[in-house]
Amino acid sequence: MMTNELFYQLALTLIPGIGPVQARLLLDHFGEANRIFSARLSNLRAIEGIGDIRARQIVNFSAFRVVEEELSFIAEQRIVPLFIRDHQYPRRLLNCYDPPIMLYYKGCTDLNASRSIAVIGTRNHTEYGRVQTEKLVRELASHGLLVVSGLAHGIDAIAHKTALQAGIPTVGVLAHGLDTIYPFQHRQLATEMQLQGGLITEFRSKTLPDKHHFPARNRIVAGMSDAVLVMETGVKGGSMITAELANNYNRDVFALPGRTS
Repeated sequence: MMTNELFYQLALTLIPGIGPVQARLLLDHFGEANRIFSARLSNLRAIEGIGDIRARQIVNFSAFRVVEEELSFIAEQRIVPLFIRDHQYPRRLLNCYDPPIMLYYKGCTDLNASRSIAVIGTRNHTEYGRVQTEKLVRELASHGLLVVSGLAHGIDAIAHKTALQAGIPTVGVLAHGLDTIYPFQHRQLATEMQLQGGLITEFRSKTLPDKHHFPARNRIVAGMSDAVLVMETGVKGGSMITAELANNYNRDVFALPGRTS
């Protein structure tokens, strides 16, 4: 349902200098997003962690036309906006220090399944990595869980595809808006996932998959999961970032052993 409060919830995510941490401070203080935008400069400035510069960004915010356009896109595409206080919001993220204030979701599964595991790895996987990923995901089918990954080439895509084949709900976390799919080769996979899981992102429409969006995406992959399984990875890369984030969030982190022969 589109409400006046949703309008201001979306606006809150567009204020320059106001990230997830500051937004939560504001919400804890004012209770509702619309009250943030009607607050006086002196009241905003006095909130610890906000200060004068951020307070002025809030008071001077004027990009309400962008909010209206996003609301139209959400309605047209039947996207579910999930504010941090909504019942459907992935509650595992609430245990993280920097959960997204707003998520955009297209799909049909419970994002708060009783069990959730992230299966991640390199784009340049080996045959061993492929076989073991498929085997492990298939063996998870009887445990009633949700498989989360990043819809990337390689291990991510293998995990999503195998989950679909095994009848396991699977969610892809995107580093861009829901008006596009990256990589474009996964458009059909993304369509299938919406019928048995879904796609989720913190980025509004017209947001491109820029390099700096991927670490932000990775924190959601880690935060939505009870455990993270790294199948194959290099010393550097997105999988290692996700594993480190998961460790910081007190999630269990597992890794596939290398071949012994």
